[in-house]
Amino acid sequence: MTGRRRSDRALRRPAPRNPALRRRSGLSPRDLLAEALAGVLQRPARSALTSLGTVLGVGAFIAVLGLTGTAASQIDGRFNELTATEVTVQDTGGDDTRHVPLSFPADADRRITALNGVTAAGVLWNVRLPTDQAVGTSLLGSGTGSGMRPEVVAASAGAVAAAGPHLGQGRSFDAFHEDRRLQVAVIGSAVATRLGITTLQNGPAVFIGSTPFTVIGILEDVDRRPDLLMSVMVPRSTAERIWGPPADDRATMLISTRLGAARQVADEAALALRPDHPEYFKAVAPPDPRTLRTGVGGDLSSLFLLLAAVCLVIGSVGIANTTLVAVMERTGEIGLRRALGAKGAHITWQFLAESAALGLIGGLVGTSVGTSVVVVVSASHRWTPVIDPLTLAAAPVLGLTTGLVAGLYPAWRAARIPPAEALRR
Repeated sequence: MTGRRRSDRALRRPAPRNPALRRRSGLSPRDLLAEALAGVLQRPARSALTSLGTVLGVGAFIAVLGLTGTAASQIDGRFNELTATEVTVQDTGGDDTRHVPLSFPADADRRITALNGVTAAGVLWNVRLPTDQAVGTSLLGSGTGSGMRPEVVAASAGAVAAAGPHLGQGRSFDAFHEDRRLQVAVIGSAVATRLGITTLQNGPAVFIGSTPFTVIGILEDVDRRPDLLMSVMVPRSTAERIWGPPADDRATMLISTRLGAARQVADEAALALRPDHPEYFKAVAPPDPRTLRTGVGGDLSSLFLLLAAVCLVIGSVGIANTTLVAVMERTGEIGLRRALGAKGAHITWQFLAESAALGLIGGLVGTSVGTSVVVVVSASHRWTPVIDPLTLAAAPVLGLTTGLVAGLYPAWRAARIPPAEALRR
């Protein structure tokens, strides 16, 4: 009886289930990655064309930020070389404009040069010639030349030095010429070309009205005040002797300083020139280079980042379209996977992984393309390329995000396909 009862209990006991049937359907990250790569590599040409929009968008993103940073760096360098070392002092005349036509003292160059940090300084102004006077040329002893009206600039020797002259021929005038009020001139290359002066060996002269000036130098280029290349410069003392002090145009002083000394020199210049009337002068210091760099960098970034955003939108639309087409083409595959136990979430993750892979590939290729553009452009202009490492790290993530966003709707659409309907197609 006991054995019979035990056998009855054994018959009523449910048979043990297969352990494989107890496991829940799942999709491991490894399988998900394999499925994504298989989907991308199944049609390589289509995948390449699909990711092209992301490549352009991410490449433009890298190129814009890299070129903006490089340009800002070059602006800083150029600013430090020239503008950051230039101070201009304007002769305002204060309340005595009619009574003090020239507020700069005769030894203004010496007073400013004595300040710490000043490398060169000098006074200059445009000479207002009578309407019946013009500038002509003549080789000594050969009569008069054709008339023209370039600017005649009265400048001290220090002003010429502060302009950073690059002489093609001859030399500039100095304190010797100023002390003796000699009638010498330094002309710009453009004026020399118009007057037909090609050499100084035969002692050419220019005539300002009927007054001859021996040309002792020809300016090929200047670091500051490029208008001097279209001018005839004569010593300040000589101009005062012949035409008097400036009439309508007030004189200015050009000061060249060492790096970091410009603002201090601007604060001290007026008092050093005229301790009795510092209000006669207004010193203009160079602006803050950070403001200039921020303004230029902001303009460039806002303009080209818009282009990068447009490219990314185009890329996301392309990925979404291709993924949606893939969903429609693989309806049978989706139905078979659902019939074998795959859930809607698994299908969603599969197509999201494929679109993310396309975006990531586009982001990596776009990063390489953008970096190459920055390097090539910088090398062609002999610049130092500047790219923020955070930008390089963020670019592939941007491509990945674009792919994920683009694949949301197609993946959701794929997950909602009924398995029975999918198998019938």
